[in-house]
Amino acid sequence: IPVAGAAAALFALIVSVGAVAAVLYSRGYLAHYLGRKSPAHISLHYTALATMFYAMLGVVLSDGGFSFLFFWELMTVASFLLILFDAQRREVRRAALSYLIMMHIGFVLLVIGFVRLDAACGAATFGALGDYFRTQPGLPLLLVFLAGFGMKAGLFPMHVWLPEAHPAAPSHVSALMSGVMIKTGVYGVLRTTMYLPVGETLATAGVILLGAGIVTGLWGVLLAAMQNDIKRLLAYSSIENVGIIFIAIGVALLGRSAGNDAVALCGMAGALLHTLNHSFFKSLLFFGAGNLYAEAHTTALDRFGGVARQMPVTAILFLVSTAAICALPPLNGFVSEFIIYTGMFRSIAEAVSYTHLRAHET
Repeated sequence: IPVAGAAAALFALIVSVGAVAAVLYSRGYLAHYLGRKSPAHISLHYTALATMFYAMLGVVLSDGGFSFLFFWELMTVASFLLILFDAQRREVRRAALSYLIMMHIGFVLLVIGFVRLDAACGAATFGALGDYFRTQPGLPLLLVFLAGFGMKAGLFPMHVWLPEAHPAAPSHVSALMSGVMIKTGVYGVLRTTMYLPVGETLATAGVILLGAGIVTGLWGVLLAAMQNDIKRLLAYSSIENVGIIFIAIGVALLGRSAGNDAVALCGMAGALLHTLNHSFFKSLLFFGAGNLYAEAHTTALDRFGGVARQMPVTAILFLVSTAAICALPPLNGFVSEFIIYTGMFRSIAEAVSYTHLRAHET
C-alpha cells in the first residue's frame, strides 16, 4: 500500500503541474480564436479542460473498481471534446472519432479485467490483484489489463490514434494529452504489475513489457524521422518515449524476478523519472509548436526557416527541450535514460557472467 500511495502521489504531481501549465498557456493561445469562436464554445472548451484535469486526478487517486473506471471514462470523454475544438475541419472529426473508438475498446478490456477480478476475489480493486495473482493463473488477466492500459499509453500496435489526435487538437491540449494523459496508461500498468509475486508470471511479464517497449520505441523513432509536420513528429516521439518507459518497467520486473535489487531499482527509478521528465519537455515542445503555428500559420517543418530571429525566446526554449528529449547531457532526459540503460546493461552483463560461470563449472 505505501508503494501504491507513493506512485499515486508522483502521478498526481505530474497531472497537476501539466494541467496548470496547459491552462496558463491556453490563455494566450486561445486569444487568437476569441473573434472566431463563440463565448459558449470557449466556455465548453475550458469546462472540458477542467473536467479532464479532475478526471486524471481521480484516475491516479482511485484504488480501482468502478470509481477508477468512472474517472477513466470521464477522462476519455473530456479529451474527446477537447480534440473537437476545431470540429469544422473534417480531419479533426475523423481523428476525434478514431480516438473515441479506440479508447472505448480499451475501456471494455478494463471492464472485463475488473469484472474477472471481482468474480474471483470479491473485490474489483487494485489491492485484490495480490490475492488473484497468488491463487489464479495471472498471465491472462495481466494481458487484458496491459492491452487496456496500453491503448491509452500508445503502446504498439495500439498507438495509431496518437499521431492523428495530437495534430488535430489545440497545442495546449496536445501538451496535456502527450505529456500527462498517456502517462495514466503507464500508471495503470505499474499498479497492475506491482502486485505480481516473484515467480514465472513476473519474469514473463518482464519479458513481454521489455519486448513491447523495444518495438514501440523503435517504431516511434523511425516514423518520427519521416515526418514534416511538427505536431505529428512530436506525437511519434511520444510513442518512442513510452517505449523507453516500458523498457524500464520490463527491466525492473526482470531484475525483481531474478532477485537483483540493483537492476530492479535502476529500472523502476528510470521509468518513474523518465515519466516525470517527459511530461516536462514534451509539454514545452508542444507549447513551442503552438507558438510557431500562431506565428507562421502552419505546422510544416520546412516553413520555419528564420523564425528564430522573430521568436528568440521560443527558439531557445525549443532548443533546450529538443536537447532534453534527445537525452543530451546534462539535461533531465539524459539522466533518466542513463539510469534505464545502466540497469539494462548491468542485467545483460550479469547474465553473461552467470552463463560463463555455469559453462566453466560444466
